[in-house]
Amino acid sequence: MNKLFRSTTDSKLTGLCGGMAEWLGVNATLIRLLLVAAALCSFGTVTLMYFAASLLIPKAPYSHI
Repeated sequence: MNKLFRSTTDSKLTGLCGGMAEWLGVNATLIRLLLVAAALCSFGTVTLMYFAASLLIPKAPYSHI
């Protein structure tokens, strides 16, 4: 099982979507679009969860790439 890390190579804001895309094996753009749609429908709850997860999930070590 792969560990979830924030991406160091596919990063737009914090690298969380890029890391989730690597972990799930999908395109990072799909994760980003789903996150934006969820944020618009949740009245900011998903945005708070995104930044909390960005603080809790560590950046990928450089040897992980």
